[in-house]
Amino acid sequence: MFTGIVEEVGEIVDVRASGEVVVLTVRGPVVSSDARHGDSIAVNGCCLTVVEPDGGETFRLELVPETLKRTSLSGAATGGRVNLERALQAGGRFGGHIVQGHVDGVATLLERSPGERSDEVRFSLPAELAKYVVEKGSITVDGVSLTVAATDGDTFTVALIPTTLADTTLGLRKPGDPVNLEVDVLAKYVEKLTAGYVGGPRKDGAQ
Repeated sequence: MFTGIVEEVGEIVDVRASGEVVVLTVRGPVVSSDARHGDSIAVNGCCLTVVEPDGGETFRLELVPETLKRTSLSGAATGGRVNLERALQAGGRFGGHIVQGHVDGVATLLERSPGERSDEVRFSLPAELAKYVVEKGSITVDGVSLTVAATDGDTFTVALIPTTLADTTLGLRKPGDPVNLEVDVLAKYVEKLTAGYVGGPRKDGAQ
């Protein structure tokens, strides 16, 4: 589990295909410092498994077809910058919200409105995710825990503070760029648990 508090911005230093799998080598001195084989690291909000730490500043990850199909990492290229977060330690500070690292969909940055020190950024919102996104609710964008400032059903807007602009890749994103989205998992569980009581479909077909 993660919190959506990015620890560092890493750099993709190598991308190579190995059959149907794409192997990424990522440089990230902070998250590499104690990385071990089998550890989980969120890369742009996608939970991936370390398959080969080098004991230095880099580590390798494998992207299977499912990951390539469902996340923006299908466009990973050498030199690309990525948000990195290690899995939450028991007893650690919970600064963001519950983030699984399971990407729900890919959105597009539509518009950014720079302020004096902060930006407002508007993203597209896939139709199947719209019901889980509410004003002042939590959403994860490329692994960053953010608060929804506004939503109109097919788009949503967030406000980025100076620290987020400086310490994550969201300060670099331009209109047209794809981003990974993860909605609040609590909303999905509430929907399923209450479906049989508020007029939603039940798995057994009963009303």
